[in-house]
Amino acid sequence: MALAATRRSVMTLFSAQDCAQCHRVRIVLAEKDITYDVIDIDPDNKPEDLQELNPYNTVPTLVDRDLVLYEPRIIMEYLDERFPHPPLMPVDPVSRARARLALFRVEKDWYTLVDDLQHGGEKKQARARKQLREMLLASAEVFAAKPFFLSDEFSLVDCTIAPILWRLKHFGIELPRPAQPVLDYMTRIFRRESFQASLTETERAMRE
Repeated sequence: MALAATRRSVMTLFSAQDCAQCHRVRIVLAEKDITYDVIDIDPDNKPEDLQELNPYNTVPTLVDRDLVLYEPRIIMEYLDERFPHPPLMPVDPVSRARARLALFRVEKDWYTLVDDLQHGGEKKQARARKQLREMLLASAEVFAAKPFFLSDEFSLVDCTIAPILWRLKHFGIELPRPAQPVLDYMTRIFRRESFQASLTETERAMRE
């Protein structure tokens, strides 16, 4: 019944081919087998429609009938609540709070560095590359503790971390041997059918 409802849904996602924030949302859409239309935008030449829908003129932007959402985590949590199978957030309040805290930290600490790697000058990129590598190395024990990040089940936290890890090679970041748990995690996540379905042509080329 949930699957049938999913297939009847019509949504539009404004996305960019190489955007990690958009990739987060695309993973959730693929994980829940949601049918949607995608409008790939050129960041340097955004369509007028996007400006009219989103006052910040940013992607990802999701349009679901009369609802317009334009912050990646808000979009992801909305999709998880509207299409509850499979669930991507814990049921109990304590575990949900811990997952939200993990999301906040990944966004604040790691995605800030991704932004520097994508848009910063050479010095800022070099510093961000070093910091991200060190943060991942320092997190190796966390990656080793459970099959997924801080969880026995795939969650929105994994949807958020995976786009960064997929881009490591593209960013010129190589993880050393002590980071093997991170590399093992990457293998598990990247093999998921939903993850593969979420990739754009541009993203696939990042690891070729």
